[in-house]
Amino acid sequence: MADTIYLALDLGAESGRAMAGRWNGATLSLEEIHRFPNRAVELPDGWHWNTLGLYESVRDGIRKAVATHGKAVRSLGLDTWGVDYGLLDAEGGLVGLPYQYRDARTRGLLDEVLATVPRAEIYAATGIQFMEINTLYQILATTRQAPDVLTVADRLLHTPDLFNFWLTGEKVSEYTIASTSQCLDATTRDWATGLLGRLGIPSRLFGPLVAPGSAIGPLRDAVAREVGADLEVIAPGGHDTACAVAAVPATAENWAYLSSGTWSLIGVERPAPILTPEAMAANFTNEGGVCGTIRFLKNIMGLWLVQECRRDWAEAGQAMDYDEITRIAEEAPPFTAVLDAEDAAFLAPGDMPERIRTWCREHGQTAPETPGQIVRTALESLALKYRQAVEGMEAITGRPVDVLHIVGGGTRNRLLNQFTADALNRPVVTGPVEATAAGNVLMQMVADGELEGLADIRRVVAASFETETWEPQAPEAWAEPYRRLVGAE
Repeated sequence: MADTIYLALDLGAESGRAMAGRWNGATLSLEEIHRFPNRAVELPDGWHWNTLGLYESVRDGIRKAVATHGKAVRSLGLDTWGVDYGLLDAEGGLVGLPYQYRDARTRGLLDEVLATVPRAEIYAATGIQFMEINTLYQILATTRQAPDVLTVADRLLHTPDLFNFWLTGEKVSEYTIASTSQCLDATTRDWATGLLGRLGIPSRLFGPLVAPGSAIGPLRDAVAREVGADLEVIAPGGHDTACAVAAVPATAENWAYLSSGTWSLIGVERPAPILTPEAMAANFTNEGGVCGTIRFLKNIMGLWLVQECRRDWAEAGQAMDYDEITRIAEEAPPFTAVLDAEDAAFLAPGDMPERIRTWCREHGQTAPETPGQIVRTALESLALKYRQAVEGMEAITGRPVDVLHIVGGGTRNRLLNQFTADALNRPVVTGPVEATAAGNVLMQMVADGELEGLADIRRVVAASFETETWEPQAPEAWAEPYRRLVGAE
């Protein structure tokens, strides 16, 4: 029997790619078909995604996959980062260019919202971490700055849903991506219309929800002609982290996950949201997972800190690849300073090295000066933040975390892997690197009837991809820096 190909279109905040997942009946392998950059564009009114360019790259990826694998391609699924969206008018036309979540227009809106609806009420409804990048505050920014836009707008579609609409003509909202918005009720798993109404957000913007693993529909005729195939479009888990967590090859009972990339998303899988005052106080979030699960997690700034430093240094004439950056960090002295990698001071793009130095000085610490010191400070701080998140999860859930599974592109940073094992003083298992694409493909296989659920998915992941285990080497050295982190917050 010939192998089956499922096409994963995985769009991250730094780059996107089309990955062909080859299923031979026992194991899955992945092949990169097309890779393309994803760069935000600064316009006079703020930062936007190059959404039309990304859609063109998506179609290029589909076309190349069909040209390479022909009729073996069974279906495609698309996932992206969370919270961002496009607005459509009643005829399906795009109303304005979608903003990028790092745009400054939402600054201060969280406090404004909390003056109208208490924090406890919002958390009890949505279970979502309070971050001004959330869809909720982005919509409110529009009501303040361009109210006519919402008069014209008829439907809000998050980024993967927008691309799926352009591919199929179907306007649906996939559950996992909708759950990142802080506009969804965590308990009913439907739109939080009561909350939205209190904030003056029109409920007509929010359309029907579909579960991950649902078939959305075939490609529109024009797209099918362009790419050379009439493919079914599946909603695999529109949020990239939902796909990545699906592909965690966990076998132990008490495990946590870390999806490591531009963002660090660290958490545990639960059957239902945790909406306690303790969870709210620690600012944990309850995002939708695949197969009926909830991802109880913490959003941490992640390797964005290093990515932005690298970009700034390159613009200043000091270009370095990631291997060189990791090498100079390894050679730098340990624990020059400890950052709080949840601080909004690091959210915006631009001049990250200086913002790191400034933050350290403002918090009474020695500022790292050299690139090696800055990167090492960022990596050590991430590892310490992971420890704080894991200990917080243990306290809130009442269950220990015996092992941390790290998946995603961040697993390539071997120095951070070891730092994490040392900071947590427990084993860390890394891999697969391409967890998001793997989870995307595997959810398409669930839709196709090849697999039945998470146990089946994780059995295939374990059989198909290599992992590496990292044991703590010097955990005692991390005790004093951890006290500095807790004290700096």
